[in-house]
Formats: sequence, structure tokens, C-alpha cells
Amino acid sequence: MKSPLAPGLFWRTFLLILLLLAASSAAWLQSFRLFEREPRAQQLAAQIISIVNITRSALVYSDPVVRLALLADLAENQGIRIVPLEQSDVVQPFSDNPVATRASERVASVLGPRTRLASGVNGVAGIWVSFAIDADEYWVVIERDPLARDFGRRWIGWAVIAAIAALLAAAAITRVVNRPLARLSEAAGELGAGRTPEPLPEAGPTEIATVNASFNRMVAGLAQSERDRAVLLAGISHDLRTPLTRMRLEVELSDLPPESRTHIVADLEQMDQIVAQFLDYARSEAARPKADVDLSALVVQAVDESRLADDQTVSIERRIEPGLHIDGLAVELARALANLLTNAARYGRDPDSGRLDLAVELHKTAREAVIEIADRGPGVDPEQFEHLLRPFVRGDSARSGAAGAGLGLAIVSRVARLHGGRLTLAANAPRGLRAALHLPLPR
Repeated sequence: MKSPLAPGLFWRTFLLILLLLAASSAAWLQSFRLFEREPRAQQLAAQIISIVNITRSALVYSDPVVRLALLADLAENQGIRIVPLEQSDVVQPFSDNPVATRASERVASVLGPRTRLASGVNGVAGIWVSFAIDADEYWVVIERDPLARDFGRRWIGWAVIAAIAALLAAAAITRVVNRPLARLSEAAGELGAGRTPEPLPEAGPTEIATVNASFNRMVAGLAQSERDRAVLLAGISHDLRTPLTRMRLEVELSDLPPESRTHIVADLEQMDQIVAQFLDYARSEAARPKADVDLSALVVQAVDESRLADDQTVSIERRIEPGLHIDGLAVELARALANLLTNAARYGRDPDSGRLDLAVELHKTAREAVIEIADRGPGVDPEQFEHLLRPFVRGDSARSGAAGAGLGLAIVSRVARLHGGRLTLAANAPRGLRAALHLPLPR
């Protein structure tokens, strides 16, 4: 049994794609850092070598009059200072990251093995590079760290945009991948509920096309089996009508005791009702075009023709909205209403008092006309609601020998589907069953 907390296929696929995106981004970033390491080290070494050489040349070849001004300009505008190297200087080792290590090796190979690099001297941070002019040694202090990366705030915006684009792309890919499976799931749900789903498209990837084609063949086979069963029921029911009529006539004309005759006639009437249900269920669905139907008048007529109001143990509460019209088949709708009322009369009586309290309501919503028939009988287990709409299925309370073949609600459900609607069952408060026939209103 599926856990109610288990994520659906959409979210599983979505999370998997996000995980793959994150893993590929991390792998790309690591690869970029590895391939960038050598060019960046060479660039850093070239900058340090150029600064040291230019600074040495400035000190050696510049006019002593302007030398101080030149050094002041380098310190102010370029962040480069010249400091005498003392033996007592406290030197902090140069950074040991791969880029800095490779750059220091290249600087030493060009400027000489005596060149020293430090990340700070006497507590002053920066890139410190030693060089010598004759017998004097100096430090070139580069205050602006070339190793530091200043991405700026604009990169935050680009990162956010890239993340949102990745999320949207992952959602789009997931929806495209899962759409055929979602259609198949919906179609399977329709079939499980007793309705015939629309044919699934047999295009796209080979696996999906094959599954959809197999599903369509299965639905067509089930529909054909349903039609064959309907034809079989119609034939058997039609053939049984004649001998039943003849048997009833012979019983009426026989010299049987009145009590025996009454029981035999009751049995024959029960058999005739079952045969009538078979014929109703096997009836063709789309023989006649739909026409305007006064649904309000049809509901009133169905209640009156049921003759339930003539029974002293029956009370009927009517709440019928007048003037409701739909496009439909009046004969089929009348048969459906008669079946609902008959079902309520058989199984909706109070088990203690034996009374039948019915509520018949007709109202409309934005798109539907809804006919509700509610009783206060023993009710039905909610787990059986879906099964009761299937042919030849009867609820527990209906297995007491009452007439019927388990086709009453199946016929109503078929009539509802014929009109583009549906039949729903629900528990009535405080007890009982509420059957609702939903029919679409004309547009």
C-alpha cells in the first residue's frame, strides 16, 4: 500500500533533476578550478615579476630629484610601496594554496633563488617580494592582493537568475517527461471507476507508445466484452419474458390455494423485475438525439409515479427548484430517477421503526443540475460506494433477498455518463445514504 507521505512521480523526477544539476554544477566548478589553476598562477607570477622589475628600474634609473615623488605616486595610486629589508623583520610565509605555490616557484625561477615571497611582514598584510639593488635589499609591498577575487554584487543577481532558470527548466522537463504517465494514470483511474477513457496518443517515445497502444487495446477489448454481455443479457431477458408471462397466466387459471397462488405470483413478479433490469442495462445508449427536458417537472413526475406518497409509512420532503432545463433524454432520465427511488424504498427504511424518510432535492450549481435523493436507513460502508456503481454488485444491506440483480445504480450511472454527468454516493447525516445525480446545464 502506498504511503500517503510518499512523494509523487513529478516531485521525485524534479528532485532527481535538481540533484543532477547540482552534481554537474559542482563537477563543472571543480574542473574549472583545476584548469584555471595554471593560467592564473602564470598571470599572478607575471604581475609580480613586472611590478618588481619596474620598481627596481624606477629606483635605479630615475632622477634622485623625482624618485621620492615616483615612490609616493606608486604607493598612492597603485598600492605599491618600497620598504627596506631588515634582518629583524618578522616574515609570515606566503600562501600555500596551489595557485600561490606555483606562482612563487615561477617568480623565483625568473627573479632568482634569493627572492623571497611573504604574505605579511611585521604584522602588515599584503604580498611582500624581496629584491636587491647592489648590496641593498628591499621589499616590494603589493597592498592589493591579486589572489583575491572581487565578484561584485552583480554576480549575486546573476546567480539568482541562473538558479531560477534552472528550477523552471527542471520543472518543465519533469512535466514533459511525466505527462504521458500522468495521462495513463488518469485513464486507468477512469477505467477503474467504470468509465471508458479517451484513447491515449500512440506517439512519442517507443516505450510510451507501446504502453499506450496496449492500454487502448485493453480498453477496446473491455468495451467489446461489455457490449457482448449487454447483447447476451438482452437476448436472455427477451426470451424469458414469454415463458414468465405464460406461467403467470397458468397460475392465475389454476386451482391452487390462494396463499400458494399469491407466493407464486410474487416470485414471478420478482423474476419479471430482474428481467426488466437486464433489459434496461442492455439497452442501447446513443440511439436518439437529445432534446430539451424540463428537469423540475420530470423529478416531480418521478416522485408521483413511484406512489411512495400513498404509503402511510413513507414521508417525502421535496425541495425542487422550478424551471430547470437540460439537454437530455427524458425516457432515460425517468428510468434513472425511478431506479434511485426504488433503491431508496427497498434499502432506506429505518431498521427500528420501519419508516422511510426521503429527501428529494433538485438544485443547480454554476455548471450542473444536481438531483439528490437521501434516506435515513442503515446506510452503506463508504468503502463500498465505488463498487455499488458497478454492474451486478449489491451492498451488504441489499443481500437479504430483496428483488433485484445489482443493476439499479449501474443503470443510473450509465444514464449519467450518457448525459456527460456522473452519479455520486455519500453518507447522509446522521445516517443513511445520499445519492446525487449530476447533470451538466446547457451552455
